[in-house]
Amino acid sequence: MGVSRLVENGRVKHLITSHLGLNAKAIDMMNAGALEVSFFPQGILAEKIRAGGAGLLAIVTDIGIDTILRQDKTVIPIGDAEGLLEPALRADVALIHAAKADRAGNLVYEKSSRNFNPLMAMAADKVIVEAETVVDIGTIPPDQVHTPAPFVDHVVAIERLTPEYGVLKHHVQ
Repeated sequence: MGVSRLVENGRVKHLITSHLGLNAKAIDMMNAGALEVSFFPQGILAEKIRAGGAGLLAIVTDIGIDTILRQDKTVIPIGDAEGLLEPALRADVALIHAAKADRAGNLVYEKSSRNFNPLMAMAADKVIVEAETVVDIGTIPPDQVHTPAPFVDHVVAIERLTPEYGVLKHHVQ
């Protein structure tokens, strides 16, 4: 469900994303001025987050240099080329979903969860992980860890789905 419930309940003022997909409520809120949205191409968004996690101030890219993306951006000359200065992104809190976590906070993701989750864990001051499965420390082989425990502050295990309400109940580990 991602951040949809937070957006739909008015808990998000500014959304930074690569697309809104089929979230009609978020699109309506954006069009009504109830939600500020900043769009970035997915690769640029990932790189801005990665830079924030690496302690960099910004990245320079030529993607979008001859498009509308150039508007309101600082243009940096580099040799015979130009690049757009994109400030790095950091977050106060990252809400991350993992397939597996150990009790120390070492994380394993499945499929496309590996695209942004490791980057967000590095670029946030507080990382809260929702894990499908929580195992004992030492159960996950070190070479299978996608995000190491030092980046994780809290692990929440998904207990079960309650059909009568359609909501997940959680148990904090």
